[in-house]
Amino acid sequence: MDEIQQTERQITELIGKLNALRKKHCGKAVHNYLFSTLDGEVPMLDLFADHKRLLLIHNMGRGCRYCTLWADGFNGLLPHLESAMSVVLVSKDAPDVQRQFANSRGWRFRLASHGGGDYIREQSVVPGEGNTPGAVVYEREGDTIFRKNGCVFGPGDIYCAMWSLLGLAGLGEEDWTPQFSYGQSPQKLGDGDAGPAD
Repeated sequence: MDEIQQTERQITELIGKLNALRKKHCGKAVHNYLFSTLDGEVPMLDLFADHKRLLLIHNMGRGCRYCTLWADGFNGLLPHLESAMSVVLVSKDAPDVQRQFANSRGWRFRLASHGGGDYIREQSVVPGEGNTPGAVVYEREGDTIFRKNGCVFGPGDIYCAMWSLLGLAGLGEEDWTPQFSYGQSPQKLGDGDAGPAD
């Protein structure tokens, strides 16, 4: 077995160990936060729908090309994910802005806005960092919500297949950056605070 295969096997074993640790993690009780949707304010408990588990995808908003890359990938997995848990993409954008951008990307996610409020300040994937891309899984027991596990999204992580496929070709973050479209390069890149760069 060559060094590449050995390293792949080690990574697979480490991911198995990580998932076993996550399965045992009990989590911490959290508030029943309020979110804004096109249908009005919705408490977090309602986002669970008929599921015991809720995956909240933390998206920085329509101006972030990296968050868009991750969400584009998850969109293809959505029916599979929703067979196991409720899935909602959250961002600071207003619900109408979220829906317009989601429609432009062909996203089928349920959407909710935290508006930059208490939820994202207290439940960020990086404590104290606020609107950071990532995901958090919550579990409910009756009317009590527990934060089970969370992760941060970033170039090279295990949550976006693009990086592994680029790596297979010997390419990395320094060689490629995501764009909103590939017909032409934008004059400037979005940073998550504005709309897609022109």
